[in-house]
Amino acid sequence: MKIREIVELLEAKIYYGEDMLDVDIKSACAADMMSDVLAFLKDQALLISGLCNPQVVRTADMMDIKCIALVRGKTPTEDMLELAKQREIAIISSKARMYAACGKLYEAGLKPGDFEV
Repeated sequence: MKIREIVELLEAKIYYGEDMLDVDIKSACAADMMSDVLAFLKDQALLISGLCNPQVVRTADMMDIKCIALVRGKTPTEDMLELAKQREIAIISSKARMYAACGKLYEAGLKPGDFEV
């Protein structure tokens, strides 16, 4: 699934990454606790979160995530946007709640990533 499809499905606003809309997204994870994101294997390409701070971008960078989808209408901070530009990670925001966003994406064919137990 391309980032452009995710933007359409979630009716999201693009804050950074308009030139990345054709990047393929293979899987996703959703969490507000970045320690939960770190428990996943490095195959996620989309992080769905309601947490708005630079740590989200740093975590995404460590996990090779290509796009961060903020939910619940959250707006990225300037620090987040600056880091996202440096790391080439797209940031979008949707008014959808996390559960609804995950459901729409799953129904459209985006699968969850694997995780270690």
